[in-house]
Amino acid sequence: MKAHFRAHPDAEIYLSMPGIGEIVGARVLAEFGDDPARYASAKARKNYAGTSPVTRASGRSHTVQARFVRNNRLADALQRQAFCALQNSPGVRRYYNKQRARELDYNPALRQVGNRLVGILHGCLKTRTRYDEATAWAHHANLATS
Repeated sequence: MKAHFRAHPDAEIYLSMPGIGEIVGARVLAEFGDDPARYASAKARKNYAGTSPVTRASGRSHTVQARFVRNNRLADALQRQAFCALQNSPGVRRYYNKQRARELDYNPALRQVGNRLVGILHGCLKTRTRYDEATAWAHHANLATS
């Protein structure tokens, strides 16, 4: 499996992402597929992954909930990526800490990290560039210093 994954043209992009090794990378690639035209936007990729929240509004009530209809194999792989990225990426750690400071519990904060990483992965695949820590988290670093 590792050899087949490494032979894929997108393998280097996947492996450049924090928290992704050969096994998780192969799982994420297999579940997303490799058709570059499959996802029109990062939002479409996030919705398919099940990392983006569902907002329900009616009258005066407004709730934000986790998306439960999703590809569970992909969701599991992305949660593993987000968890592993906490130890390897200062940008991910800052973003996670920011979510926890908003009083989000562990799982919702980790889901937010996964959602952000899916968006970053989409951008990397679209532009055919490897993950860059400074570029990926520049916006959040600027907000932290403001």
